[in-house]
Amino acid sequence: MKFVPSLEFRSQRRLLIVFGTRPEALKCFPVARAALSHAGFETQVCITGQHREMVDQIISLTGLPVHHDLNIMQPGQTLFDVTVRVLKGMEEVLDKAKPDIVMVQGDTTTAMAAALAAFYKRIPVAHIEAGLRSHNIDSPFPEELNRKIAGDIARWHFAPTQQARANLLAEGKTETSIFVTGNTVIDTLLYFSDLLDADQMKNAELAARFKFLDPSKKLVLVTGHRRENFDGGIERICRALKVLGTRGDAQIVYPVHPNPNVREVVNQMLGNIPNIHLIEPQDYLPFLYLQKRSYLVLTDSGGVQEEAPSLGKPVLVMRENTERPEGVAAGTARLVGTNVDTILQNTNTLLDDEAAYRGMAEQHNPYGDGRASHRILEELLHV
Repeated sequence: MKFVPSLEFRSQRRLLIVFGTRPEALKCFPVARAALSHAGFETQVCITGQHREMVDQIISLTGLPVHHDLNIMQPGQTLFDVTVRVLKGMEEVLDKAKPDIVMVQGDTTTAMAAALAAFYKRIPVAHIEAGLRSHNIDSPFPEELNRKIAGDIARWHFAPTQQARANLLAEGKTETSIFVTGNTVIDTLLYFSDLLDADQMKNAELAARFKFLDPSKKLVLVTGHRRENFDGGIERICRALKVLGTRGDAQIVYPVHPNPNVREVVNQMLGNIPNIHLIEPQDYLPFLYLQKRSYLVLTDSGGVQEEAPSLGKPVLVMRENTERPEGVAAGTARLVGTNVDTILQNTNTLLDDEAAYRGMAEQHNPYGDGRASHRILEELLHV
């Protein structure tokens, strides 16, 4: 698919949307898609390439045009490398694009450094998914500080929930600068979920890709890659999964993150266990397919905490805290940390107790209705 901006009227606002990772790309896609076809905006897309292959997958899937590509990714890059290369690369992009508004998303180093570059150029910043807070600067690391820095720079805060709005107000942001929109990831999820449901050929292709799945067994989908879990957390998660793998009525699918701190541990501890399928990281549509087929999800990811409840899947969050407490409060998610016994107890309960399962699966998703992008653009039209 290809999105072509309307040419009927000259744009009133030059909008530059910047992202560099797969989660950012997924959450910026619906805003960029809408803005590119909106007469009120002259929109350009800038990617930093912080996660090169992963962000390229989303660009290919969505057909979004790329007007600027910083291509910063290097083997073994550190947070220092990413910050410096994004900051310096954005200087040239901002000089060339001359945007009226720079839009960043979430809590990545790309978002923080791009917002800082806009600040240095005195260009106002719009922050998507503003106001998420764990209130622990070390967890998630470095995301908690990244989003706070972006939030201190931003002129417009597009908060996904009322809780996020409250966090921003508590930090001194003005009421008139905060807009509760829902989360754009739900816009993306519902858009592609509908496309997938309607595409029998794609479903057949994905079923063939995952033909190793046993339809008689409940699918437990796992993602685990957070930096704060590198120091023993990944090992404890794997110990719990090893025990779960002995259940005869369940199967585990774990797309393993390429970071050596994750991959080496997971392959060593869980390789060659028949009921545990270690697979490569998946593109968006295959992962969406796995989420839709899953019975429940174990994750330390932020985005999955929002996506899975929209599909009616209970989420066990393998972190000690979360910047997305709305899911926990609503009952769609539960914090289990990386304690082996806690993970096992909660997973086994959901697998064995249908009432407990329904108590999570049937709760209202607090993260949005699929119209966040529309609300964001409408607000920016009135500034």
